[in-house]
This record gives sequence, C-alpha cells and structure tokens, in this order.
Amino acid sequence: MDFVQLLPWAIFGMVILAGIALINKLNSDQSRTSARLEELRNPHLRNGPDQNAGSSLFEKAAPTLSKALTPKSELEENQLKVRLANAGYNSENAPSIFLSLKVALGLLGVVLGSGYGFYRFGFAQNGWTSLVIGGGIGFYLPSIGLSLLCKARIERIFLSLPDALDLLVVCVEAGLGLDAAMRRVSEELEETAPDVCSEFALCNLQLQMGRQRREVLHDLGIRSGVDDMRALSAILIQADKFGSSIAKALRVQSDSMRVKRSQLAEEQAAMTAVKMIFPLVLFIFPGIFVVLVGPAAIMMINGLLTS
Repeated sequence: MDFVQLLPWAIFGMVILAGIALINKLNSDQSRTSARLEELRNPHLRNGPDQNAGSSLFEKAAPTLSKALTPKSELEENQLKVRLANAGYNSENAPSIFLSLKVALGLLGVVLGSGYGFYRFGFAQNGWTSLVIGGGIGFYLPSIGLSLLCKARIERIFLSLPDALDLLVVCVEAGLGLDAAMRRVSEELEETAPDVCSEFALCNLQLQMGRQRREVLHDLGIRSGVDDMRALSAILIQADKFGSSIAKALRVQSDSMRVKRSQLAEEQAAMTAVKMIFPLVLFIFPGIFVVLVGPAAIMMINGLLTS
C-alpha cells in the first residue's frame, strides 16, 4: 500500500483524534465549583455523574459549535425559535443545540464522505464530490428532520384541538375560570392529545409566573403553528380585553373548527376516486384484461392455426 492510499486513512485518524481532544478539553475546563453550581441549577444532575453525561457534555459544547451558524439578526433568531417551538422544543438552549447538531453532523458527513471517496476514487474529482455530498447531507439532515417534526406536530394539534375545545367549553360553562379550565383539559387529555395539553400546561405555568394573559395567549398561537390556534388566541385576547363571555367565544370557535375538520374529511374522501385511478389502471386493469380477452385470443389463435 503506497502513500497515496495511506493518506486518506491518516486524515481520517487525525480528524478523530482532534475530535477526541476537543471533547476532553471541553470536559476538563469545568471546575468542581462550576459543576456544583450546575447541579444546583439542574436537579437532574444530582442523581449521579454518569447519568445524562452525554447530553450535558453536548450542551456544554453547543455554544462553541454553533458560533459559526449563529443568526446575525434578531429576525433570523426569532424565526429559528418559532420553527423549534412548532416542533415542540421550547428550551432556551434549543437554537444553539440545533445549530451545533448541524455542525456536528456536517463534520461527520465530511469525514465519512471523504473517507469513502478518497479510499474508493483517490484524490480524483469523484473523491472530492463524495466529500461535498457527505457534508451537505449531514448539514441539512437536521433541517429536514425538523421540518418533518413540525408538520407532524401541527397536524396532530389540528386534529385534536376541537375535542380539547369542547372540553374547555364544558369546563368554562361549569363555572371554572380560563386558567383552571386549561389546567383541567391538560390533565384529562394528556394521553389522547399530548401536544395540545403540553401547550396549555406551558400557558398555565407562564400565567402562574406572572406574565400577562395577552402575551401568553399570543405566544400560544405562535408556538403551535396552527392557524386555528392563532384564531383561538385572538378570540380569547379580544374576549379578555372587552369583557365578553369567554364560553360563548369558545363555543363558536369549537363549532367552526369542527365544521372545518368535517369539510377537510369530505374533501379527502372526494379525492379518493381520483387517487384510485392510477392503481386501478396499473395493477387491476391488466389482470381483468387478461381474464376477459385471454380466452377469446386463444380461440382466435386456434382457429387461425386450424384453418
């Protein structure tokens, strides 16, 4: 094995050693005093030093890794926070962890792509192309996963919101306040509608900490990413501002959302006839054609042969 074949493996080994050295450096920089302060701030770290070691180490390295991708403007930072909130990640460290994950997976893709490309093709154009493709896949993989998580969570909230609103209307009409009704809904529908319940529970927590109800309801509509939830938040804000009946506003919103969901189901049912054309033509029609035309074709062939 000559020098050209050994060089990719040497580069791969140097990258691995540099990563290990970086991890050890980040892990050794923390003194005992800062570790004790971290345990006081995060009670989950008191169970043992080995528990959550990987996650805590990644959280420590996240600001350093994400520094290159930190949003330059406040608008970009807010957009990233909204995307993460739509996927259910409301932590303050979520943006830095997400950006550091993109950097880490991008570097991993570069290492794997370069290792495969240089070993398979050498230092030709195909080798460098493999490096670029591997790095691009690793870099954009978290964004694709985040988009899929946002879409799935928005759909779950949209489908489970009318049922949660019905129970919310019942609680409000029974005499409970909006805060107590939201708390009751988050307790009763925790298993069937966990996403809606988590949003209501977060709203209750923010209200208990002293935030204004208008700001809490506005953030609820933005975090969910669902248009109906934004409309619900706007209705509740207006009802709280002008002193109108919250129960009546909730009932109107619940009825409109239920009608919208039924119309969406009817629309999807009407589209099934069009969607069934392609499998019918590709898979079912050839079998029917053979069964119906096959005997006649055999009879015609036999008649031509005998004549």
